[in-house]
This record gives sequence, structure tokens and C-alpha cells, in this order.
Amino acid sequence: MENKSMIEFKDVTFQYNSQSEPTLKHINLNIKAGEKVLIAGPSGSGKSTLGNLINGIIPRNIKGMLDGEILIDGKNTQSMSLFDLSLKVGTLLQNSNDQFVGLTVAEDIAFGMENDCVDNSDMNKKVNQWAKRLDLKDLLSQAPSELSGGQKQRTGLAGIMVDEAPILLLDEPLAALDPASGAASINLIDAIHNELNNTVIVIEHRIEEVLNQSVDKIILMNNGEIVGVFKPDELLKKDILTNYGLRNPLYLDLIRLSGVDISGLEHISSAKLVDGKYLLPKLQQANAYAKYRPDISTASPVLKIDNLNFAYKQKIIFENLNLSINRGDMLALVGKNGVGKSTLSKLIAGFINPQSGSVYLGDESLDGVTIKQRADKIGYIMQDPDKMISKVMIQDEVALGLKLRGFDDDYINRKVMEVLKICHLYEFRNWPISALSYGQKKRLTIASILALNPKILILDEPTAGQDYYHYTEIMQFLKSLNQEHHITMIFVTHDMYLMTEYANRAVALGNHGILKDDYPENVLNDESVVKAAHLKSTSISTIADRFNLNADRLTHYLISKESNIKNE
Repeated sequence: MENKSMIEFKDVTFQYNSQSEPTLKHINLNIKAGEKVLIAGPSGSGKSTLGNLINGIIPRNIKGMLDGEILIDGKNTQSMSLFDLSLKVGTLLQNSNDQFVGLTVAEDIAFGMENDCVDNSDMNKKVNQWAKRLDLKDLLSQAPSELSGGQKQRTGLAGIMVDEAPILLLDEPLAALDPASGAASINLIDAIHNELNNTVIVIEHRIEEVLNQSVDKIILMNNGEIVGVFKPDELLKKDILTNYGLRNPLYLDLIRLSGVDISGLEHISSAKLVDGKYLLPKLQQANAYAKYRPDISTASPVLKIDNLNFAYKQKIIFENLNLSINRGDMLALVGKNGVGKSTLSKLIAGFINPQSGSVYLGDESLDGVTIKQRADKIGYIMQDPDKMISKVMIQDEVALGLKLRGFDDDYINRKVMEVLKICHLYEFRNWPISALSYGQKKRLTIASILALNPKILILDEPTAGQDYYHYTEIMQFLKSLNQEHHITMIFVTHDMYLMTEYANRAVALGNHGILKDDYPENVLNDESVVKAAHLKSTSISTIADRFNLNADRLTHYLISKESNIKNE
């Protein structure tokens, strides 16, 4: 007997009150009970809006005009309260911090049951059951704010699972996790699905990571519409993901660019199983590629950290940390959630001060130098550009730092126009900031700092939450700043291929300090570092291991091929 429909959309159109056009247009969708579904699409395609219609946040909390019919487990959502829907749909938010209400992990897991007036003995039994299942038993008395990213996500998941909702909805579950925690999250979601046979909806643009475990179908969205509903192999063989700003799995790009016709491949959605005619000889040809490695800069250090010590609430973060960053470096800072990547960035920028040790800019000690003075030479770019923007108009935002430093109007105007041209924003110079895209806002925050002539840019997760189109746009721009304008870059990232593709150097942080400072591929080839720093080798390594090839050569072959395409 065919599984019953668990989620149905019948000609659904939705328009936010604040928008002049619908965000979703004529959506028709049928998800069966027990299916595991990936909803993918570029930024702004309507993925999260679709998810919020499933769980009822729209239109109950977020208002707008809704046409059409939505059925959850056979019931029209218009006739259901938000409480009724919460019993059918458990939602794990992208930012776990937005989901916590309890002072301890145990309280947070129990919160929903307390609202449902569940008996204390049953409540304790369920809390312990899911704490054990999700490896949270030793954390029950801890505050959620003190947990790592992966632990926070498991706590949020436990708070959902105790209610036994038949639908599990996960919005960008990989966004805030380090590579190892992300892989563990996908494995955990798959294990829960196999055990409970519940309906699982994953909203995510990182398709390769989600496909590390099987999914029943992929719903591809663009511009508020469903492009199609596909089996994973079917979608990948169509080779259309890049048309919609999404990245193909790395191993698949490698295979395609080595000259293999991917339409004839078998098991194409798995790097561990993919196979087909001419695959091995074509990969062997790619393996003959002489790997190119950008040199670690031998220029004099632009920044030096000397015997730095820092602790937070008695927890040691750095102990006698020493690091030199050379002029022209494009350095990736990697490591597990909570290890101190953002803390090190803030210590360099002067937002926080070490207990002992010094930071030098060239030969000048920054001890006692104010944040404003440091900002003249060290620019810090936050992950979310909206948190950095304070003006309405583009020119005013770029000019702000210069005005605060007392430069005359003629110099300010010349400098603003200069950096707007560098950042490809000159044609928008008279626009309000609200009219810019996310990627353009990101470039605007960089322009505001470039106006001050910095020597170093520090970027916290420059591509987090962005689809492949915007990922490529911002990284190619940063690469040009590094190469053409000689600005030293430090970027915090969880993306291992980004590290390999763009950085000439990687620093992997571990408990209290540096695990390894080396070429990116050497960091990934060190198994002890990969394990300690919660990193993860790319799928190219999986292919290399399967066919007894060299992962570094294959990776640099792919980087070279993609670089040629990007520069065309």
C-alpha cells in the first residue's frame, strides 16, 4: 500500500505584507509519510518561506497574503492552531540559539512537555531517553550557551524529538557547524529517520553534504517556484545545479571536467559508489596534472603574535600562542566550533584583550592601541553585513569612517569613488543600501574598510549561508583584493574546499593553540590534525582513495579547470 500524503500544497501562492510581489508562486507539492526530502535552491528562492508554511509560522506569526490549500497529515492548516501544528511538525532552526528557552540542557529538552502538562516521571524518562540517544547525558546540567555548535544542535533536536512529531523540519542544519560536526549531523538525521520512519524535510543548499546519506527526492526551487522534483541521481545527471547558483558535488565536477560524460554514470549521487565507462582512465589523466601550490609568502611579517595567553571564565583558550602572518598571505583559520577562531580574530582587532602577550603590526606593538586606531590598519568584516551597516545611502556608509577621522570633503569624495570602483559598486553609488543584494552589501562593508587603507582584512565566515553563485562572487573579489591591491587576508571558514582553493596557508587551531600551520592540502592530509580540529577531507579524497590516485593532484586539477572557467 502506498504511503499516505503527509504534506500537500495545492496551488499555493504567498506574498509577504512588506513585499510587492509574491515570494512563492503556484506551488504544488506532495510529500509522502516516511519520505526524506531535500529542499534546495539559491538564496532568495523561497526555501525558508516554504518551510515556514509547513510549520505554520507563516501566516500566523509572519503575516502575508496566502492563496491555495496546505494539508498536513490530511488536515487543512488554516483550521489548525500553531499548537496543533507543532504536534505534527518539529522544527530545528538554523541558529540553535534562537530555539533555547531553558537555563540548562535538561530544562530545554523538557520545555515542550512541561507546556503539555506531561507527568514528571514520564518527562524525566523521555528527557533521559533522548539525552542518551543524542549523546547529551553528560551535558544535562550545562547551560545551552556553553555548548559547542554540534551540541547545541543536538539539544535543539532532542527538544523536538520528545514530542514525537511525525514530521521533522530542519532549516539549514549545516550552516553553523564545523565539517566533522556537519557530517555527524547528517548521519544522526539519517539514523533517526531510519529508526522512526518519520517524514524528514531538510532545507539546505549544501547538496553534497546532505547526499552523504540517502534522500528520497530533491525539490529544486528558484524564484519562488518549484523547478522540479527529482531523484538524486536524476538531478545530478541533468547537470543543471550551477544554472541555479548551486554547487555540484566536488567529485562530480572533477569527473565532468576530466572529460567523462556524467549522463552515463551509475550511482552518481555517491562518491563512494559512482562508476562508469572511461571513468578510471580519464581520472588517471587528470592525476598526471602537476599540482600547483601558491607559495606561502616569504615577505616580512605584517602581523606577529607573541606568547599570547587568553582565558574566558577560567577556560583557557590560548596558552603561549605564537603566530606570524606575512604580507600577501591569504590565510585560512580553521578548527572545531568553540576552539577560538573568532576569539583570535577579536584579539587581533582589539575587541578583547589578552591576559598576557603582545600583538605586533609590523614592528609596532599594539598594546594599549585603541580599537579605532587598530581599525585604520586592521579591518574586521562580520559574517552578517547588516550588523555592520548604519547608514541609509551607499556613499554615506563608505564615507563614515573617513568623516569620523576628520578628513576634508574633497579627499572623502575621491576616496569613496575610488573604493566603490574597486568593489564594483560605483554604478550603484546613489542607491539606498536597502536596494542591494546580500553579496553587494558584503562588498559594501568591505568598501567602508578599504577607504581607511587597511593592511589586513579579517573575515568571519565570508561565504556562510551563501549559495555557490554568491560564494564565487565574494571569493573571487577577495582574491583580486589580495593579488591586485596586496591586502593580507585572514578568513575564518568551515569550508575545506574554499580553504584549498583560495588560501596559500592554513592554520588549524586546537585546544589552547595551533595544531598545524602549513599548506592547506598538508593540513587535510594530516589525519591527527583532521580529527583534533574536526575537519573533513573532501569527496575528491574519497575518489582518490578508491582508485589509488593522488588527492592533491586531483584537487589542483579541478582548481585549475574551475579557475579557467571563472576567468573567462
